[in-house]
Amino acid sequence: MALVDYQLQGHVAVITLNRPDARNAINPEVAVRLADAWQEVKTNEVVRVAVLTGNGSAFCAGADLGQLIPMMSGARKPENEWDERVMKEPGITSRALLRNFDTEKPVIAAINGHAIAGGMEIVQGTDIRVAVPEARFGVQEVKWAIFPAGGSTVRLPVQLPYAKAMELLLTGDLITAAEALELGFLNYVTEDIMSKAMEIAEKIAGNGPLAVKAIRRSVKACLGKPEQEALRLENEISGPVFQTADAKEGPRAFMEKRKPEYQGR
Repeated sequence: MALVDYQLQGHVAVITLNRPDARNAINPEVAVRLADAWQEVKTNEVVRVAVLTGNGSAFCAGADLGQLIPMMSGARKPENEWDERVMKEPGITSRALLRNFDTEKPVIAAINGHAIAGGMEIVQGTDIRVAVPEARFGVQEVKWAIFPAGGSTVRLPVQLPYAKAMELLLTGDLITAAEALELGFLNYVTEDIMSKAMEIAEKIAGNGPLAVKAIRRSVKACLGKPEQEALRLENEISGPVFQTADAKEGPRAFMEKRKPEYQGR
């Protein structure tokens, strides 16, 4: 299995971080492979939802402080094809973290262990989150005099209460899965994360794919906007959905008491 494994299960793309000996830390190869996986999710019309998980006891410990960070700071020169690609495509690490890249499709995090630093920032870029009880969450960059530049200062104060977000950002402390659930950062805490994640993914994949994409797009576009501006955006995004073939198929299937057959058109 590669350091990032990509498998298509029906309409669900399952992406697995596979560097368990390093707690799935993001080195250049992981960054490139993960960025490419997100690009595949976006462009492959068969994919309707993605599930991201990790192999081993950790979900992701963040950037590899011995490989990725020294190269990006100039302390280490590129040594292989993965290093070279990271240097030639400066935005590729941000894409891996879902910082400035939109898959346009829902992403579910099946969090099998600690999600720290860049690992926590990947989670912030997902839409639905399921975690094991022993998982811990936090952005610890400040402890090493590093800025959490994967989006945490923008997303965390929106996804958590402001005061709690500031506490995590400025202290580098971790919170438990139970606390993250209570704060609304997680959807579920369970030992069987993949079963729950795939259950949710299959439900989403069975819905009208164009409607799913539009709903997600509207939520993200309208977040934080004044109400009237947000309602205007919602009209712009929702209108075309009603003109699709799927929007005709859905009500027809309901009236005929059968399962709809959506084509994404």
